[in-house]
Amino acid sequence: MDIHSFFNIAGGVALFLYGIKLMSEALQFIAGDKMRQLIGTLTKTPLRGIFVGILVTVLIQSSTGTTVMTVSFVNTGLLNLTQALGIIMGANIGTTVTAQIIAFKIEAFALPLVAIGVALSIFAKKKQITYLSSGIVGLGLLFMGMQTMGSATHIISEHKDLLLTLSRNPLTGVLAGMILTILIQSSAATIGLTMAVASQGLIGLDAAIPIILGDNIGTTLTAIVVAMGSSRPAKQAAAGHVLFNLLGTIIFLLAFPIYREIILWSSPDIGRQIANAHTIFNVLNTIIFFPFVSLLAKLISTLIPLRPEDKPEDVMYLDPTLINISSASAVEAVKDELLHMGRVIHKMFGVVHEAFFQYDAGKLEERRKKFDNLEDSVNKITRAISEYASEIWQKGVSDEISTVLGCYVNASLDLERIGDRAENLIERCDAMDN
Repeated sequence: MDIHSFFNIAGGVALFLYGIKLMSEALQFIAGDKMRQLIGTLTKTPLRGIFVGILVTVLIQSSTGTTVMTVSFVNTGLLNLTQALGIIMGANIGTTVTAQIIAFKIEAFALPLVAIGVALSIFAKKKQITYLSSGIVGLGLLFMGMQTMGSATHIISEHKDLLLTLSRNPLTGVLAGMILTILIQSSAATIGLTMAVASQGLIGLDAAIPIILGDNIGTTLTAIVVAMGSSRPAKQAAAGHVLFNLLGTIIFLLAFPIYREIILWSSPDIGRQIANAHTIFNVLNTIIFFPFVSLLAKLISTLIPLRPEDKPEDVMYLDPTLINISSASAVEAVKDELLHMGRVIHKMFGVVHEAFFQYDAGKLEERRKKFDNLEDSVNKITRAISEYASEIWQKGVSDEISTVLGCYVNASLDLERIGDRAENLIERCDAMDN
């Protein structure tokens, strides 16, 4: 492999990934507060979770991102395992949209799309148009990446023995797809590269299908990494993602001849066949497992049981991983943290009420210690909200979401002042005792 060809493929993948990033940011900015409201509906039924998972994944252009968000919500107690599995199933379906888009083979329009997007950004006066132009540029770069990868895939023909192995042994293909997705950290890029190679006639459908199946397993790695440092409920959600995709892969490998015939029937074009293989796998896999989602949750709970010591810390909802995935969901986390802060302050006034109206000299020290712990929690939450909001603003949000975030930060300061009034009251109670 010469260095020029290597950089062509690497550059193509980079353009592809950057194009998806621009599209994702543009869609989130355009969605604005609607995205925030959508995230707020996640604590519903598993069926609704599937549809929410699809929509969120289309908006952020990443099933991994949606899954990481879901793991974060489970970690903070916003979702239970059954609800999370529904969202994960929907995320797997939502990620197939990107593959369907790139299967249209409109690489010839790549540069015109970039030109139109740049022109719009130069002359745009409204921010919505600016965001739209960024999305158009992203789409153009996505197709440029596909074109660049396709022009350099001839070097793969030098390794014909490897290509034959992929065609003859599906398990090798699954492993290849899994490793490639782990390395690139994007299932869409793996599918795009597979399409580019197949479109050049270097591999056939028999080799491409296992790669797509392995891609679905490889995409679970990020959620696993995030869950490793989280609570056991978060680990359960990540395990659910792995188990769902792994069992699905086994089922479709066992039914490979039928699966292959369905794909061949779906389209005569190899690129579209690969995109359809991805879609068919995730849709049918969801249909197969959705009736058993409660049983799947019970199985995971048995494999990874909860422990009594799994309790939330002072700061419950401010997960740093959300900021890089979706600023809108991070803002929603600030709102949830505010509600948590309000509950802590309510407990502080409960202690004050006990101190005044249920006076017991023997419990004064115990009550004061309980109050001080609650006050310390409020101070920690206030600082955490301020720091978290600063990180969100540095990441960049729309004016509407920025205004909401500013209101949340001000509300946290107001709540802290309310907590200070509770402290004044408990100090007066102490003075009365002396």
